[in-house]
Amino acid sequence: MANEKKKTSIGGQALIEGIMMRGPFLTSMATRLPDGSIDVETWNTHKGGQKAHWTRRVPFLRGIFNMVDSMVVGYGCLMKSAEKAGVEEEPTKFDKWLEEKLGDNLMKVLGGVAVVLGVALAAVLFIFIPTGLSSLLKPLLGAGIGLSLFEGLIKVIILVGYMWLCSRMKEIHRVFEYHGAEHKTIACYEAEEELTPENAAKHSRLHPRCGTSFLFVVVAISILLFALVSAVFPTSNMLVRMLIRLALLPFVVSISYECNRFVGRHDNALTRALSAPGMWFQHFTTNEPDDSMLEVAIEALKLVIPDEAGADRW
Repeated sequence: MANEKKKTSIGGQALIEGIMMRGPFLTSMATRLPDGSIDVETWNTHKGGQKAHWTRRVPFLRGIFNMVDSMVVGYGCLMKSAEKAGVEEEPTKFDKWLEEKLGDNLMKVLGGVAVVLGVALAAVLFIFIPTGLSSLLKPLLGAGIGLSLFEGLIKVIILVGYMWLCSRMKEIHRVFEYHGAEHKTIACYEAEEELTPENAAKHSRLHPRCGTSFLFVVVAISILLFALVSAVFPTSNMLVRMLIRLALLPFVVSISYECNRFVGRHDNALTRALSAPGMWFQHFTTNEPDDSMLEVAIEALKLVIPDEAGADRW
């Protein structure tokens, strides 16, 4: 359709004094250095060529692998940006020992550890705590859907509380400003306007295809899926319920990823309603950036825009 709004698959992540952008072929990282200049670097998004590995293209399977890959790459860029921005602390003896032993593989190993710790934290916050607390009411709610829905309510409260606490931390506030800059710059690009700080500043800091929205989708899908399983296989045993939820976690991520892609690809009353809660959550995770932040975001985005028109279509 000639009047269809442009939707790009390019996405990014806010860093320490910088932004990482991932395009279909290239990934870039732009960091504001202590002297005020902008340091940039690029690398191939996909190893071994311009085409993603089959595990990242097969529906439902791709959600798991893309999420893990995003976490590893994102953590590596976050640590690298902290070093470039001059906020990293003096390395300890243990840090030096790790770098000596692991060499160039250090960031890969740390990225893998970060993924494991991230999944463990998510399991504690959104599986163990909600399941444990909801079990206190099992005499009143029984072992079916009611117990799972109450568990889901606890998850939503934890998610909102976690985001609110993050938004109140001074150390995170500036990162969230760069998050807003990332959204505004991508919105400017999708509006097919010249990429300047002035043009980008006019756009909203909220974006429908944001990782924050994906996080809400994950929680929503987990509530629905766990309630369905509880209706078919009701059990009030807390340990069994926790194990079932852990086993279903890959399915939750896979379904959430596909739902997020579907909602991002279409623009109608239904998809706008489905994306509304995720958009609302972005009020916690984004702040209004200044022009210097928009400059960094623009530099990062320009480096990953493909030469072939439409190659980055969502």
